[in-house]
Amino acid sequence: MLTSGRVVFTDMEEVHYGKPAAQSIAELVTAQGAARVFLMVSGTLNRQTDEVEKVRLALGKKCVGTFDSMPAHSPRSAIIAAAAQAREARADLIVTLGGGSITDGAKAVQLCLANDITTVEAMDRIRATDVRPPTVRQISIPTTLSAGEFSGIAGVTNEATRVKELFRHPLTIPQAVILDPEVTRHTPMWLFLSTGIRAVDHCVEGVCSNESTEFTNASGLHGLSLLARGLPRVKADPTDMKARLDCQLGSWLSMGGLAAGVPMGASHGIGYVLGAVFDVPHGHTSCIMLPSVMRWNKSANADAQALIANAMGQPGKEAGDVLDAFIHGLDMPRSLSEVKIGKEHFDRIATQAMGTPWIPRNPRPIPTPAEVKEILEMAA
Repeated sequence: MLTSGRVVFTDMEEVHYGKPAAQSIAELVTAQGAARVFLMVSGTLNRQTDEVEKVRLALGKKCVGTFDSMPAHSPRSAIIAAAAQAREARADLIVTLGGGSITDGAKAVQLCLANDITTVEAMDRIRATDVRPPTVRQISIPTTLSAGEFSGIAGVTNEATRVKELFRHPLTIPQAVILDPEVTRHTPMWLFLSTGIRAVDHCVEGVCSNESTEFTNASGLHGLSLLARGLPRVKADPTDMKARLDCQLGSWLSMGGLAAGVPMGASHGIGYVLGAVFDVPHGHTSCIMLPSVMRWNKSANADAQALIANAMGQPGKEAGDVLDAFIHGLDMPRSLSEVKIGKEHFDRIATQAMGTPWIPRNPRPIPTPAEVKEILEMAA
């Protein structure tokens, strides 16, 4: 019987890597004809380093404003504040410099600008499928490895409900991404390494999905091998720019599955709840949940899990154990208790996780919250 499948391609036009970010941004802005560039950047980078100033100098008079107040998990109130500033500046392009919350925040800002959204409550309107498409695009310069810049999906926290909501449109994916290892030197080591595990999670759940393809597996497995080699090297020598670039390239490849329509699984589904409700950083959610999810899923995808262990240089070993040891070697948290989440919260986490897009697509079926609680017990 012939295998059938479908691979979806995105509206991203190009990826630059290995060159200084300021040089690449000047080239891209000139090529695109943008005249009013609005920056959304890390507050720490803006106030404590010269990385944002380098970009401003490269843009010259084309830089019309800077927003540097995006909290973790991209809350709605910060989206509205940034959109108001970009609207007042009459921005025709957004450039982001920072982590995943800034990139996702800019995607939501793009939708707010296109649909005249000016209040937190009105953001409900852009969760529908019939929204006006963004006309202001984004160029992303990521400083972490969570890889949200390679997706058209924005994770935004609704502060009223403490739920992580998804906003999406094909044109919210950045028009271009610039991978410059030098700008990651300022990223705290715990954040660089933990978001690296987030990228590992993208690779692993993509390959282990029941809906994976040969195309996305090739991307995910090579990305995983780059991350498996690069992350320990960066931890051992933070000045190793080749290792940092390997991690960035692995992060890019990690999104091949998700960007092509392959769903994630329970690690991502539970992780959304841990982030939105308990403020656990994105990367740490993957560090804590991925090994337990792999062990729980093994009866459904043992062959795919063997590919994971092999890509990580441990052929024949249990993938869950390989991942657990790898995360331990990076000194990352590996249990819910380490981030102060006790069993009294498991019912709420399990119930809320059922409402995420990924739990229903987990390779081993999860029909009720009881199965989510089984995984949480393993990660306790």
